[in-house]
Amino acid sequence: MKLFIKFDINTICSLYLKQNLELNNVNFTTLGFGEIEIEDNLDAEALDNLKTKLAPCGFEVVENQKSVLVQKIKDAIIELVFMDDSNNYKSSVFLAEKLNHSYGYLSNVFSEVTYSSIENFIILQKIERAKQLIIINEMSLTEIAFLLNYSSVAHLSTQFKNTTGITPSAFQRIIKKRRENLK
Repeated sequence: MKLFIKFDINTICSLYLKQNLELNNVNFTTLGFGEIEIEDNLDAEALDNLKTKLAPCGFEVVENQKSVLVQKIKDAIIELVFMDDSNNYKSSVFLAEKLNHSYGYLSNVFSEVTYSSIENFIILQKIERAKQLIIINEMSLTEIAFLLNYSSVAHLSTQFKNTTGITPSAFQRIIKKRRENLK
């Protein structure tokens, strides 16, 4: 039997991080997605041990200030893309207000560290969200395009195809076929 499971990656990451920190007796406060404050001073050995335990699942302690800012930009973009009312916000305004820096500065730092643009990262996240919504199969492509702040289904389709190599409709057919084959 195969099950289709809807999940929130942010919740999963937060729970995994919390469990690991508690298992290692680290007292902490969550400040935001991907940001915690450790209440006790960890010596170098304890910090290295924690890094080692978090690494297998892709967690990494970010120590460079520009890298920290880039991670905050990525987290804010993911937050924006996964908001149900994200079409009420312009991404540049949202990022500037959330991170208290000009969008130009954020864009420059992001490009310097990642060798890519904020706009490309937003597109990638929007396409990932579109794929999740298509898999869940509760919304039409028109509704998905509106939710993700696309001007039209054609705009969503163009970016989807440029990113994945197939159209959203083809992706829907593949998902539908897989479900039929599992029955």
